[in-house]
Amino acid sequence: MTLAVRSHAEERMDAPDLPAADYAAVLGDLAQVNAVTLAARPTLAFLDEVSRGATSLRILDVGYGDGDMLRRIARWGKRREIMVDLVGIDLNPSSAPAARAHTPGELTVDYRTGDYAGLAGEGWDVILSSLVAHHMTHDQLLAFLRFMEAQAARGWLVNDLHRHHVAYAAWPWLARAFRWHPIVRHDGHLSIARSYRPAEWAPILAEAGIADARVRRVFPFRLCVDRRR
Repeated sequence: MTLAVRSHAEERMDAPDLPAADYAAVLGDLAQVNAVTLAARPTLAFLDEVSRGATSLRILDVGYGDGDMLRRIARWGKRREIMVDLVGIDLNPSSAPAARAHTPGELTVDYRTGDYAGLAGEGWDVILSSLVAHHMTHDQLLAFLRFMEAQAARGWLVNDLHRHHVAYAAWPWLARAFRWHPIVRHDGHLSIARSYRPAEWAPILAEAGIADARVRRVFPFRLCVDRRR
């Protein structure tokens, strides 16, 4: 497969008829992928930046999946002595039970099912997403960026993959080494092909009417877009 242009092939985990048990298994392995690939690092670093001077934050995570990012943020808040009101929204109704099953009782996270657009006006300080942007169509991504720009008082972050030939070549080896679910092996490879390159973000942001957003590469093979107030 050439990586010169983004792939638009459908990922298997997005199939509406995927059994809930299989979906939960995929989410569990994806949480391990995120841990191995240091996925939380840019999100927590961004929160360090936008939380300066804050004693509390209301945070929305769009497309939370297994909830692993929200659990990391809950622990981050405890370490920083910042009270965090954490809400996750995910379109897939199988995400909430999987996320709740993996969330210890001492961590308070509100896992919801539905469309993020219905949460406008709820007083968000920060809006986040991780590994979600590459699942969206162009128009969906524009709408999401505009929503975050309008609703996030302190800032927003898109934490996604970098479409890079080294990452694409290395993924099958990594996935086999950890014996991840076959859907994770397939979709992880496709996710890299569906993701963006740095130069592709400028016209998207311009079309969304957003200025002053930062596009940056983060090791290993992450591409983050953020806006700080």
